[in-house]
Amino acid sequence: DLGSTTTKAVVMDDKGQVLGRGITNLRSNYDTAARVSKLEAFIDARLSLIRRELEKVPAVAGRVDEIIDSLTRNFRREQFIEQLGDLEQTCIANVEGPRFAGKEKAIVGALAEVFRRLREEEADKLFAPDAQRKSDFFRDLAGSRFMQIGEEVARANGVEFDHLLHMYDKSIIEVENRPPSADMNRKFRSAMERVRGEMSSALDTAALGAPIDAALEIDMSERYVVGTGYGRVRLPFPKEHIRSEILCHGLGAHLMYPKTRTVLDIGGQDTKGIQIDDKGIVVNFQMNDRCAAGTGRYLGYVADEMNMGLHELGPLAMKSTKSIRINSTCTVFAGAELRDRLAPGDKREDILAGLHRAIMLRAMSIISRSGGITDQFTFTGGVAKNEAAVKELRQLVKENYGEVQINIDPDSIYTGALGASEFARRAVVEA
Repeated sequence: DLGSTTTKAVVMDDKGQVLGRGITNLRSNYDTAARVSKLEAFIDARLSLIRRELEKVPAVAGRVDEIIDSLTRNFRREQFIEQLGDLEQTCIANVEGPRFAGKEKAIVGALAEVFRRLREEEADKLFAPDAQRKSDFFRDLAGSRFMQIGEEVARANGVEFDHLLHMYDKSIIEVENRPPSADMNRKFRSAMERVRGEMSSALDTAALGAPIDAALEIDMSERYVVGTGYGRVRLPFPKEHIRSEILCHGLGAHLMYPKTRTVLDIGGQDTKGIQIDDKGIVVNFQMNDRCAAGTGRYLGYVADEMNMGLHELGPLAMKSTKSIRINSTCTVFAGAELRDRLAPGDKREDILAGLHRAIMLRAMSIISRSGGITDQFTFTGGVAKNEAAVKELRQLVKENYGEVQINIDPDSIYTGALGASEFARRAVVEA
């Protein structure tokens, strides 16, 4: 599912069971984003197979979640170090041109020191058992640490930090367009050695060998792929392998909640109200117009205007003691209206509470035009993770439709990819 802000993939077996999910925030290249998200989904699928095998072993009963968490974390560490190596070599290769004439040796030396510290010091901190990471995306992890260490190293080595930053900015795009190697088994085995070291005092780690080997030897063959989402036209697929977002979100919501009849999807670019039947088939739908008002992109613009992270909007709005009416959710005028509201001294949290209500009022209008809410109602898309948006939606649904069951799955961002996977599975079964 090639969305406007993230690309998601779901791997499903021929019985309809989801084995793995993958996601990337890479937006510079849809082809690479599709490969990365698919690789991530297959990594997750391999972890599912490992879990299945471990659950058969009496010696690790009650410890499977702990083992899988440790294995996942150490696998990510292996992947992080591999990509660091690629980034280092790319940065060094980019130290050229008249701008750096006569400074090459000093810059390369500083880069080597930055990456040494990233590998030998920061990797263990980032992937320690109790580490709190704000993101698992390589660009985010590497970028934040590179900035901190790079500034120190530049100062100590008499190199302009600006030069190191230039190398990073130029090189990270190249590295992002080269997904990590697909040699999963090697990384899983290396990660497993670290798991044994971490758990040797609390568990007979010899019992882990056979189930891990069995899971890694299972052959996963890709049989059919269906693409959907905002960027689906970029996929080199024949038309029978492409489905619209509306069809995929409808079917995906049905798979998660079979009694769903109405679906609201608020993504990065658009808002969709979808009506489905008891088989997950779309019977009616409505979308917002070409304006981005009320979508994830609008919230992103608001976050930028308020100098906040997108993930901070919902929690701050939840602290509101009163909701300030927002007259427009137009992205073009958002900055001006926010400044007008802030000028008299209105609190940011109250402004944001009003803004979230305005967004959900717009969404309710789209739902109404699609046919209203009947039976169970499912909210999907990235905005479903925004607690303030969910709060306003629940209130508005209650005001307009009474007591309705509202479904919001923690993995709702994968709804479109889930529906696409089911279309793929059906194509295989029917063939």
